Amino acid sequence: MPPTIYSHFIEFLKDEINLSPDSIAIARRSVKQNTELMPMVLWQYGLVTIEQLDRIYDWLEKF
Repeated sequence: MPPTIYSHFIEFLKDEINLSPDSIAIARRSVKQNTELMPMVLWQYGLVTIEQLDRIYDWLEKF
C-alpha cells in the first residue's frame, strides 16, 4: 500500500472503524513492511468484526 493511502487508511481505521491507537499499533507491528495484510491481521487478532472487515475492504477498493 503506498504511503499516502496508508496514512489515509490509518485515519479511516481511527475515525470510521473506531479502532484504538493500541489496536492499530498491534497490527502495524505484525505487518511491518507488508501493509497489504493489515486488514486480515486486524480480523485474525479479533480487533475488528467481519462486518468491519467488509467496510475496510470496501474502503480500500476505492483506491
